[in-house]
Amino acid sequence: QVHLVESGGGLVQTGGSLRLSCTASGRAFGSYCMGWFRQGPGKEREFAAAISWSGGTTLYADSVKGRATISRDNANNTTYLHINDLKPEDTAVYFCAASNWISRKSSGYQHWGQGTQVTVSS
Repeated sequence: QVHLVESGGGLVQTGGSLRLSCTASGRAFGSYCMGWFRQGPGKEREFAAAISWSGGTTLYADSVKGRATISRDNANNTTYLHINDLKPEDTAVYFCAASNWISRKSSGYQHWGQGTQVTVSS
């Protein structure tokens, strides 16, 4: 059972960088795969990135591949999503989630944070 809280969102200029954090409380954080999803204005929630329990496997959506890096620090119960070269289309509420198995599907995740807003100015 895990409680997730995102932070690090804000207003950023096009071309800038941002690092989002997701801090977990509860037991066995290191046994969960972690994912990041985002939902932009008028859009459905979409997959952004995921990382295995050990950090050895990562997945990225085509929309952020090459610009985003997902990482985790199990000792501090925290998962990060760093995005550089931010674009207006990156504007969204970003959610972190925990899953028993690494997945690109939102339905595959059992625990969710409340989200953090990222706004990229044009």
